[in-house]
Amino acid sequence: MSDTQELLPTDWIDRIRAAAADRTCLHIVGGATKAFARAAPEGEALSTLGFRGIVSYEPTELVVTARAGTPLAELEAVLAEQGQCLAFEPPHFGPGATVGGMVAAGLSGPARVAVGCVRDFVLGARFVDGQGQWLTFGGQVMKNVAGYDVSRVLAGSWGQLGVIGEVSLKVLPVAPAEATLLFPLGQREALAQLHRWCAQPLPLNASCWVKDTTAAGAPECLFVRLRGAKAAVESACERMVREAGGQRLDAAQVAPDWAACREQTLPFFQAPSAAHALWRLSVPPTAPVLDLPASPLIEWHGGLRWVWAPLDAADALRATAREAGGHATLFRTPASGDGGVPREQALAPANAAIAQRLRAAFDPAGVFSPASA
Repeated sequence: MSDTQELLPTDWIDRIRAAAADRTCLHIVGGATKAFARAAPEGEALSTLGFRGIVSYEPTELVVTARAGTPLAELEAVLAEQGQCLAFEPPHFGPGATVGGMVAAGLSGPARVAVGCVRDFVLGARFVDGQGQWLTFGGQVMKNVAGYDVSRVLAGSWGQLGVIGEVSLKVLPVAPAEATLLFPLGQREALAQLHRWCAQPLPLNASCWVKDTTAAGAPECLFVRLRGAKAAVESACERMVREAGGQRLDAAQVAPDWAACREQTLPFFQAPSAAHALWRLSVPPTAPVLDLPASPLIEWHGGLRWVWAPLDAADALRATAREAGGHATLFRTPASGDGGVPREQALAPANAAIAQRLRAAFDPAGVFSPASA
């Protein structure tokens, strides 16, 4: 725990005010483990690594407050000692991941479909805006929000509104029971089965469908993870295996595979060639099989679909995602770079106007270049 409850990042404040006065840019850097997901930043780096430490932790209240530069692994270790966790399973993408980068990137792991995303667990935040003001929003309880909930807007903002200094997060107890089931199903059958199960009171926590091109015959497999009370998990396992002809895997042996899915170290996430980019398609879970240039890896019960494709497939992929009611993001560029292809699909005019007004309110001088969280 940190010994100092109130600590102002005065060096950040001074640099931001100077940059605003000079009309120069800064880009926020934590552990830089997610820098691959953003375009090359502009201006000088403003590091959050020196502003670290767990400010407060109340296990009985399920709330923790930590500074932005706190290593994510350090926070998770403290929570684990109390049998608690960040239920949304934030990916690290490297040993230097920080709490601030976790919130700024807004990325969640396999359990996101069951428990919610990063934004859902942010209770409050303190940050320095583009005018050098140390601002506080939200609090340490779910109902302590009056007016605009700016603390949650910071999740996924990639540092475009300000430098996150502290965040208060809701944590949850580790589930008392867990099981993973394997089903030999094709993509269409797997999606249909997931849709049926999602309509039932089952303790579904995560799923992953993939065509394993590294194995003989390239088998198509659906993995489903259950978490919850022991009786509920055991009952669901028996029922689901009977319905879809699957098998139960050893939980300890399969745990590293779920971690590899979260961290994108599974064989699927190795680029098939130097010309291929990794695309992230976020669509409604009920979306059917999509017309994609290659076999995808599917998470979130159908709501998240990863696919490797060249940059010139951008328009087709984004049209496919849009027709399904979602959007496509260029998540990992080819070795040669992004070729000028926008990382994000263009916002609808109404959403773009809101985003512009937020940036104008918190960073009127345009100090912040998108972060390398």
